[in-house]
Amino acid sequence: MLMMKERRPAIRTLRGWAIEVLREAGAIHECEEHGWARDRADPHARERAVDLARRHPPAGTSGDQAAAEVRDVLDSIGDTCPECPPDSSG
Repeated sequence: MLMMKERRPAIRTLRGWAIEVLREAGAIHECEEHGWARDRADPHARERAVDLARRHPPAGTSGDQAAAEVRDVLDSIGDTCPECPPDSSG
């Protein structure tokens, strides 16, 4: 008999969830060459991400906690890739 394991959620941490919310809102994007998350410096996208987090927090998390995590993650992401040369747009 074929037994199937229960699938784990794709995002396992609150930080991972917040990164996904920021990505979906367009507040961050990935360096195409190195894969680092980069802040797009778009205030409207940032507000969209915080609003989404507040309205649709993950299970077991309040809207305020979710919004705070999105802000914390955003504050930890720069607008440049740490591996790209300073004059590169990477």
